[in-house]
Amino acid sequence: MNLATFIAVAALAVIISLAVAYIVREKRRGVKCIGCPLADSCTKYGSPKRKMHHSKTQSQ
Repeated sequence: MNLATFIAVAALAVIISLAVAYIVREKRRGVKCIGCPLADSCTKYGSPKRKMHHSKTQSQ
């Protein structure tokens, strides 16, 4: 394995590790729709703050 391959593999490992850490952290906070900008106030998963956030998925 040459140096360029090692650097590429290391960079991918760091990116994947950071993504997994983010998902674990958000799940511990109780977020159901990770990545959704309105996940904290989504009525689909029990929070009464907003209504009809997922109206497209509910009507289909």
